[in-house]
Amino acid sequence: MTEQAIQRDAATQHRPPQADAITEPSGCPVLRESTLVPLSDNGFHADPHDLYQTMRHEHGPVVAVELPGGVPAWLVIGYLELHQVTGDPVLFPRDSRLWNQRANIPARWPLLPMIDQPNPSITSTAGAVHRGHVAMVEPALESVDLVALRRTCEHLADHLIDTFCGRGTADLVADFAEPLPMSALAWIFGFTEGDGSQFIGMLNARTDGSPDAGTVYPRLAKRMEQLLAAKRARPGADLVSRMLTHPAPFTDAEYALDLLAVIAAGFLPTVDWIANSVRLIRTDERFAGALGGGRHSVAHAMNEVLWEDTPIQIFPGRWAASDTRLGDKDIRAGDMLLLGLAAANADPHVGRQHTENSAAADTGNNAHFAFGHGEYRCPFAAQQIAEIIAQTGIEVLLDRLPDLDLAVPAANLVRRPSPFLRGITSLPVRFTPVRTTGTPPSAGNAHPPGHWRSTNPPSRQPSS
Repeated sequence: MTEQAIQRDAATQHRPPQADAITEPSGCPVLRESTLVPLSDNGFHADPHDLYQTMRHEHGPVVAVELPGGVPAWLVIGYLELHQVTGDPVLFPRDSRLWNQRANIPARWPLLPMIDQPNPSITSTAGAVHRGHVAMVEPALESVDLVALRRTCEHLADHLIDTFCGRGTADLVADFAEPLPMSALAWIFGFTEGDGSQFIGMLNARTDGSPDAGTVYPRLAKRMEQLLAAKRARPGADLVSRMLTHPAPFTDAEYALDLLAVIAAGFLPTVDWIANSVRLIRTDERFAGALGGGRHSVAHAMNEVLWEDTPIQIFPGRWAASDTRLGDKDIRAGDMLLLGLAAANADPHVGRQHTENSAAADTGNNAHFAFGHGEYRCPFAAQQIAEIIAQTGIEVLLDRLPDLDLAVPAANLVRRPSPFLRGITSLPVRFTPVRTTGTPPSAGNAHPPGHWRSTNPPSRQPSS
């Protein structure tokens, strides 16, 4: 029996006979829990791991929480429990139509675009329909030339660094970590630099739950439809054109929403992966003192971030298809479950430990939840693309600016206000000014790898 089958059998033990049928809502966490843990206060954004530890001690692996606006949900922070939820799309589907709180949610709730978007996309469909979307999107992602992508990212990184390397100071989020992934995605998808600049602001607003988040989603979807029409009229060697060659029929709305899902998943998490990794390298002695001696690479620091400071902290959401029991909690049909990816990574039952004076012994251990798990996990090709963008950017940055350091104390860095992503809003740095390379913004032949640069594109086996 496979591991997946074992997990499914374990979940079935808690499933009532009618679990395969969608049932009517029959309750919500706020009615059954006297105290909900808020996910909106400053303590959560400043040190969520401390909060996760307290949650685990006081509430166990499944916690009744309150999202901004007083919206209740279950946060799954146990590693085994999260494995169970993500491994059973029948009992815990991604179908917000089941939500027993839907009638209580204000239409202008800022987080609604991130949680309740029932649409025919790869992120919101289930079963055979979902597998059809995957069969269209994954081959297009797999067709991306990773060697060419790395070469392109080297040139993009050099061009971005040229814009601030003579100043001696920079904000690595605004000046580097944001524009690099978006420019790389523009190369992959075939959209313009102007489009990329607009997407950055709209995707930030959507993820952080800004007051105008509700208006962003339709605007993004409309722009995807325009991009789709342009590629249908003039196909090119880009991901959008390759998606359009898939033999199965899809509507323009389905293509557009799948494009939006891939861009959204590929942008902000990669931005935060870059910023969080640079912060770790320049603040943690295990990496700051070891990188120059060759004992630990950029890739090791990036993997550490996926375990300890993963960009996607919480992923919304799953909804219980029927009454069940998860961990030590009774879950009712229609209850929303939030996937506590970062908290599950820190579950002491996982047994992953390290000391302050040495990097984690299991730097090759990829059994984290940073890319999800189960049917809706991030496709491996997408993981490779994000890794190449982030690692190439960091390597070029450290090669060009070897004495780069934080310009403010690490404790003063401000975290992203989103309850879902854990990034940094600004990363001020200082360094010795250097000359520009004169690299144009367009991709060309990459110059020879420097001290920090890998000779081959990064490669990581999928996590389990």
